[in-house]
Amino acid sequence: MKQEQLHRLKTLADALPEDVAAQLLDYAEFLVEKYGQVDEPAIPREPLDLPRPEQESVVLAIQRLIATYPMLDTAKLLNESSELMSSHILQGRDVVSVIDDLESLFGRYYEKYNTPDSD
Repeated sequence: MKQEQLHRLKTLADALPEDVAAQLLDYAEFLVEKYGQVDEPAIPREPLDLPRPEQESVVLAIQRLIATYPMLDTAKLLNESSELMSSHILQGRDVVSVIDDLESLFGRYYEKYNTPDSD
């Protein structure tokens, strides 16, 4: 689609009431299903090789692990990751041991993801 067409479509959608604009979006998705194809970015099935730095904060470790395991649903990891981060921040637990536990946590979730017939 040309830039002018995209601009015109956006202008038209912006002029519609919100519920009607949602219908326009539904119709566009229907047309794509029927006639087109939307290329979804491929999510790797294997963890990426992002090495652990010598010095790293818990927050940066979580960010690195999320990037290392892009195939995992981070919402499922949020509770346990938060508990580990809290043990460091609130209870003064050693950063290295917390990051070790975070790596184990992400590794376990990856194994579960990689195991057929897992929940």
